[in-house]
Amino acid sequence: MSKKVKIGVFGAGRGSTMVGVMSQHPDAELVAICDKFRPALESCRQLAEKHGEKVTLYEDFDKFLEHDMDAVVLANYATEHAPYAVKCLRSGRHVTSEVLACETMAEAVELVEAVEESGKVYTYSENYCYFRSTAEMKKIYRRGDIGEFQHGEGEYVHDGESIRHLITYGQRDHWRNWIPATFYCTHAAGPIITITGLRPVKVVAFDTPNKFARYTGKRAGEGAMLCVQFENGGTGKFLQGGYRRSTESIWYCVYGTNGQMESDRFGARENMLHTWIQSEGKADYYEPRPDKENELSKATEGHGGSDFWTMQHFLDSILDREGKEEAIDVYTGLDMTMIGTLGYRSAWEGNRPVEIPDLRDRSQRDKYRNDHFCCDPKYAGPGQPESCSFGRIEIPEVVYDMVRLKYETETKNKRD
Repeated sequence: MSKKVKIGVFGAGRGSTMVGVMSQHPDAELVAICDKFRPALESCRQLAEKHGEKVTLYEDFDKFLEHDMDAVVLANYATEHAPYAVKCLRSGRHVTSEVLACETMAEAVELVEAVEESGKVYTYSENYCYFRSTAEMKKIYRRGDIGEFQHGEGEYVHDGESIRHLITYGQRDHWRNWIPATFYCTHAAGPIITITGLRPVKVVAFDTPNKFARYTGKRAGEGAMLCVQFENGGTGKFLQGGYRRSTESIWYCVYGTNGQMESDRFGARENMLHTWIQSEGKADYYEPRPDKENELSKATEGHGGSDFWTMQHFLDSILDREGKEEAIDVYTGLDMTMIGTLGYRSAWEGNRPVEIPDLRDRSQRDKYRNDHFCCDPKYAGPGQPESCSFGRIEIPEVVYDMVRLKYETETKNKRD
């Protein structure tokens, strides 16, 4: 493909970052943006036009999909990525998906088979795998410097109470209000998987009671801890959720048979790295730089600069060139996601160990083909779990009314 890749973006909220990258990228032509919220669409149009791109705006996804484009960036709601990815793949488009890859195990099977049948590129845009620290940890591990993997940890703790009105709008069934605490797991677990290249094979999970998030409408636990065993016998511990913190915690640590490495823990310093190599008797602390940088990557500040690389490696994969090996494929994206999907089954069923299948193996798929175990209200019915393993959390409608009023008042004041 010698011409620019024609790109459409679905989701103008989170997708505004991708609009910013793709509207400036020399290998991309941003042609269409879709969202149901017109003000967000107009904001993205202005951003694209600032960089010289003329885009068509859509509020209807099916009409958006009729647009002449080669690839779609999915930045819609986290629980809805898989069905839209399948639609895009079956229409002949390449896809990159924001987190998470799927909501249920049935969706995981359908997604992986849609990728295989379409022959199109699918990448998983877990941007935390592309922090300067986590990318450097991958390079160090793959060189063999710290030996064989023994244990890894990841944290994504983000106290979002102060902004909940801006991200849930007072909607009772907004996905952020009912997803179980294990679900949003790939920020915590993903980098350990890409660093080591190891597949998780078993998960035991625990969520914690809802003590304060209920007062802004959340019906799940405050957070969760997921304990994982990897295919080589190594272990992982992943902590995530909305626990009380002054700043969010984004942190990773890897132990090997010849050393240890971890990112800095406090003060938004996730790109700083500590390393210790036993055989060299050497400890170091530094801020790594990417092997390849350009003006656009330097200018893209989103999530410590990592947002640029998800788009870069998506384009590398479509154009079949160097850099595609850094993209996260559908199998690895699902390995990351299933930790949380099956983790909640563990938490709900008394914290029992749950096997994580390898969906590369076709013989393992049928068991999950009709498995829609989840907390989504659209799947509500006999046998489905509540959003918290400690039981149903009843929240009166007045709570959502108050959140909605706060959202409407704040956004009106900004417009005025």
